[in-house]
Amino acid sequence: MSEATSTPEAVDRPLPSEDEEQRLADRGSNRSQRPSSQAFRDFIAGGWAPRPAPPERLAAAPWAAARRERVSAAFPGDRLVLPAGPLKVRSNDTDYRFRPHSAFAHLTGLGADREPDAVLVLEPLAGGGHEAQLFFRPRAERTDDEFWADARYGEFWVGVRPSLADLEAELGLACRHVDGLAAALVAALPAPGGRVRVVPGADPGVEALLVGADVRSPDEDEAGDAALAEALSELRLVKDAWEVEQLRDAVAATASGFADVVRSLTAAVRHERGERVVESAFEGVARREGNGVGYETIAAAGPHACTLHWIRNDGAVRPGQLVLVDAGVEAVSLYTADVTRTLPVDGVFTEPQRRVYQAVLDAADAAFAVARPGSRFRDLHAAAMEVIAARLEEWGLLPVSAAEALDPATGGQHRRWMVHGTSHHLGLDVHDCAQARREMYLDAELVPGMVFTIEPGLYFKADDELVPEELRGTGVRIEDDVLVTEDGCTNLSAALPRTPDDVEAWMASLR
Repeated sequence: MSEATSTPEAVDRPLPSEDEEQRLADRGSNRSQRPSSQAFRDFIAGGWAPRPAPPERLAAAPWAAARRERVSAAFPGDRLVLPAGPLKVRSNDTDYRFRPHSAFAHLTGLGADREPDAVLVLEPLAGGGHEAQLFFRPRAERTDDEFWADARYGEFWVGVRPSLADLEAELGLACRHVDGLAAALVAALPAPGGRVRVVPGADPGVEALLVGADVRSPDEDEAGDAALAEALSELRLVKDAWEVEQLRDAVAATASGFADVVRSLTAAVRHERGERVVESAFEGVARREGNGVGYETIAAAGPHACTLHWIRNDGAVRPGQLVLVDAGVEAVSLYTADVTRTLPVDGVFTEPQRRVYQAVLDAADAAFAVARPGSRFRDLHAAAMEVIAARLEEWGLLPVSAAEALDPATGGQHRRWMVHGTSHHLGLDVHDCAQARREMYLDAELVPGMVFTIEPGLYFKADDELVPEELRGTGVRIEDDVLVTEDGCTNLSAALPRTPDDVEAWMASLR
């Protein structure tokens, strides 16, 4: 039996129109040489081995199903629309690597490179609850010109994509062709009072489909969509066991990346853009052991370490400096680590560097001491700031006492040297759960399953005339990834040394 009659997605399709021919040609390379005869089409469509059996169920699928149940319960009667997002053009006819929207990944279990243009729809049922339906672009049959001619979706260009049956087998939910999405989005809802909510900003094309549809109330669209985004963000505040395992894997790969960073420092010193040597050492590990990096790597040597988001990484790495590396491996599941270590280029801290480093470490340890169930998230920052303010007072840098600086009504002077927060949630996004309500985030009690960073720092800019010359151009941050447990917390990144003595010994063992 031929493939055209044996596969579930096979349909008889007409030859492309002239406009379609041009679209396919414009997406490819060597356009003038693209064959177009019917003889060629007949030849390239045949002689292929049968497709393999559908893949096994993804390990993430049952966890994703449980998350969908929680979202369903929060929005009874509403149609919930979660796009993966479209491919994004990098330049001309080349696209960026695809990363699905985090909310889509969370509720489907699909990770890196899966599936552009897909949309998860939680369709309300008349009897309550929702049916999960995934609309996506399945692979074209080999008899279709997309198979060989479409540089954006064709199998010859981007590899084999799943069929409807394949993705249903992987995810355990109903899959539909994306061509049916528009009709599904504007169909009548089963019960009065229901509304259509879409994750805002995930896919402008999907939002455009809903413009003017009777199922949406223009006055309520923005508020309704924001409520969905908020709920999806808060759903990720407490990680399930599968998510914790993904984060552990990401952190373990990150530790390997930092070891390669240390090994790269000799070469970095010899290169005029040594920060790029450091950056590429880490990112090589990230691509080999994960999907890549979870965010742009900061490889900041000397005074660049005082620029909090230094990602140009085009500076020299010189003997006697510190290099601050803030980096995290993103796993194929899209869960990311976020770790910072500040390393002496020569492998040994100078006395002023060690003094600043120890102050930051003490601040981090103070935050660790309150990272336990029952504490509030904001307590982490408060504990770290008490140490930072006390050290700055001790060094004679504050114009007021530490107590006065810590007074929120009249103080804050210590923040000149640490303007960022001490912690943020971590997960699918490096700054996870960012749309959660304040009472669910900053003001929330810590509970087992929460994962966040602890990352105090001190940054003395090179042109800061309020600090001693020996400290100018010194920036230190220490960042670890923390899991709240039943009786305290676990430092997921503890495999990377933290104390100055341990850092020096570890670096010596690698060089």
